[in-house]
Amino acid sequence: MYLGLDLGTSGVKALLIDAGQTVVGSGHGSLDVSRPHPGWSEQDPSHWIRACEDAIAELKTSHPRQFAAVKGIGLSGQMHGATLLDAADEVLRPCILWNDTRSHVEAAALDADPRFRALTGNIVFPGFTAPKLAWVKNNEPAIFAKVAKVVLPKDFLRLWLTGEHISEMSDSAGTSWLDVGQRRWSADLLAATFLDEKQMPSLVEGTHKAGGLRAELASKWGIGAGIPIAGGAGDNAASACGMGTVSAGHAFVSLGTSGVLFAANASYLPNPASAVHTFCHALPDTWHQMGVILSATDSLNWLSEITGKGAGELTSELGDALKAPSGVSFLPYLSGERTPHNDSAIRGSFTGLAHESSRAVLTQAVLEGVAFAFRDSLEALKTAGTTLTRVTAIGGGSRSRYWLKAIATALQMPVDIPADGDFGAAFGAARLGLIAATGADPLTVCSAPRTDGTIEPDAALGGAYADAYHRYRALYPAIRAVTA
Repeated sequence: MYLGLDLGTSGVKALLIDAGQTVVGSGHGSLDVSRPHPGWSEQDPSHWIRACEDAIAELKTSHPRQFAAVKGIGLSGQMHGATLLDAADEVLRPCILWNDTRSHVEAAALDADPRFRALTGNIVFPGFTAPKLAWVKNNEPAIFAKVAKVVLPKDFLRLWLTGEHISEMSDSAGTSWLDVGQRRWSADLLAATFLDEKQMPSLVEGTHKAGGLRAELASKWGIGAGIPIAGGAGDNAASACGMGTVSAGHAFVSLGTSGVLFAANASYLPNPASAVHTFCHALPDTWHQMGVILSATDSLNWLSEITGKGAGELTSELGDALKAPSGVSFLPYLSGERTPHNDSAIRGSFTGLAHESSRAVLTQAVLEGVAFAFRDSLEALKTAGTTLTRVTAIGGGSRSRYWLKAIATALQMPVDIPADGDFGAAFGAARLGLIAATGADPLTVCSAPRTDGTIEPDAALGGAYADAYHRYRALYPAIRAVTA
């Protein structure tokens, strides 16, 4: 058996697979996010350990015999979080999360240093790790002075599991300290934030062993001490391993809290001006590009809270047949936007509202707005040298066929729906645990799931969607002008 642990923003998932990659069972532990000030987003790392123990306890209780046969563990997790440790590995402050925008001033200052884009292949976004450390230095100097190690969220779990400070390439590529082409820490970029390599974890590839399970935990859980913990991956790269999106030309669209258009690449293809993320993949000698939107299902969840109707109720009001855009447009910038704008200050809007704009019209506009945000990412990927012909849909929002029809029509390409199964980050992490434990071929293990169906673009509505996308594109500069 092989265990995948995925540390998300809202919880930890533990997933057990057998040697044939059949999912045996799963467990879950819940997490909350603290937002003490506007634009802030934090979690207490000790809560990650509690949630992980809850998830494992649930899995161990439901499948005791299978859990006892675990021979490898893989990790995935939310990216970019700044977890600051002192010399005794004690946490110095709550972790500053990926969707925290407090460091936008520091991010702009680092991005103005041409070395960052040249070496990382990316804009320095406020959500990345390096500007968060610059913010801590500027605003919490006593804490900054005590920083002995900076680790990413999943690698804090690894420290608890193994006692070692180790990370891997895909997650570390989102710090703004990694030389992404050379797959190593950059002394120059670290020095620009008054840090050095001694304060970073060591690096391995995601498929390689990165520590062994501590005897204390092995005894507590009833599994073997020292079993290998794989390097693992950041959540999106782990999902790509779960989806088999590891070879050039393969892509997925993820409708989760945030939205991701993810494309695997056989080589390093940076184009930071497009606001596309260019990161190392979890497999050696592979990279990937991502367009990222910060509020995908979060946009529908926001509308759900406002209306007092569940997200499923809202989408069911639209029926099954795709409708022409109504003239009401929604910009899904509830917490700023990454691709293609790199704008932490922009906020969302409805435009074109009229007396006849019903709740269903607002829901339709939200789904279309997120679909058009994915179209923005597709156009950005094109400028970065990646052309896609189809995508596979994953994430909770992909349960809405209407939403997938809107995305297919907005992107003007087929959207494949995988057969029933769990192909998310926890499954990808379990695959990486299997590879690290057995030495199996990564490309063989990370195969694509069977396609259960394909949603084609609605040809009859292609023109109407093109017009609505043109309106959508024109709204950003207009809204920006009055919110700057």
